[in-house]
Amino acid sequence: MIWRLVWQILLSSLLSVITSYLLVIILERITRDNYSQRTILLGLYRTFGDTPFIILSCFIFFIIYMILLNWRRFNYYEKLSQSVEHIALKGNFDDAIPVKQRNEVTLLAENMNLLVLELKRSLDEERKAEQTKNELITNVSHDLRTPLTSIIGYLGLIEQDRYRDEVELRHYVQVAYAKAERLNVLIQDLFEYTRMRHNVIPLHIKSFNLVEMMNQLLVHYRLSLESAKMKGNLITNVTELQIKGDPDKLVRVFENLLSNAIYYGSSGGKVDIYLNRQKQSAVVEIVNYGDEIPAADLPYLFDRFYRVDKSRTENKGGSGLGLAIAKGLVDKHGGTISATSDGNSTNFRVRLPLADEKDAPS
Repeated sequence: MIWRLVWQILLSSLLSVITSYLLVIILERITRDNYSQRTILLGLYRTFGDTPFIILSCFIFFIIYMILLNWRRFNYYEKLSQSVEHIALKGNFDDAIPVKQRNEVTLLAENMNLLVLELKRSLDEERKAEQTKNELITNVSHDLRTPLTSIIGYLGLIEQDRYRDEVELRHYVQVAYAKAERLNVLIQDLFEYTRMRHNVIPLHIKSFNLVEMMNQLLVHYRLSLESAKMKGNLITNVTELQIKGDPDKLVRVFENLLSNAIYYGSSGGKVDIYLNRQKQSAVVEIVNYGDEIPAADLPYLFDRFYRVDKSRTENKGGSGLGLAIAKGLVDKHGGTISATSDGNSTNFRVRLPLADEKDAPS
């Protein structure tokens, strides 16, 4: 690259000298009638015409001057070219193009660095998406295969008449039915999570009373609480909290949180639901008093397929998508969801914006 620039300077210098020489001749002819100008121009003409060595010396001096003047720029061009080649051919996107001088190439170098950073970010996102897809396929395959294997096994026993009596036959059918229901839940969770990720879940927005919803939720889960030998308590100092959202989607959020509280907090004997108003938000806290969630697991609770209990068996929790779906639905309503846990309790807190007074039903 340097020799190409040197050649350009040589050519430019040669053209400059030739142009100057021709200009002297043209001016001499134009001013032929002016004696004083004619004398000066003829002198220059004779000097250039009679002394080729002087012309050559000036030409060489001009070239040396231009090379020395632009030497740092030549080196900078060479480094830029090497850096771009190093990044383009070897894929070293962690490298940066040097930005040293303040000239017309500096902006180009800065923009090239921005381009490399954007390309690196795009490649990282593509690798992450590919990894996420592979993990999704692996996890879904595992979760779907477990109940499906049980269904095939028990139906196989029935198909081969390998049961002693009708009681054992009904037991096999009940087990297969329970596994099929679990399989259906897993598939529905997967579909809903996928739709939510692609932002295609429609929200049917309307204003409703959150206090009434939580009361109905406790009534709905009364048998589940009794089976787990637990009590459910709604603790609030208000009778009405109007929020604007999709009640069907939000009840799914609270059903998931309450189910988790019953499943993981049965040793505590109760579930407390705190419902309060804080400024322009409604805050719901679902608290259980079971085993503590390790601090290392708390930041990942709302990631898809994340389980605090790392053993992936069908008897250890749900699909692994419930909390991820809950977070996505809360985010769609402009709210937040978080979790804290210590030796005494585990608290899932949902904050939702209150409806405007003009939107509240009269």
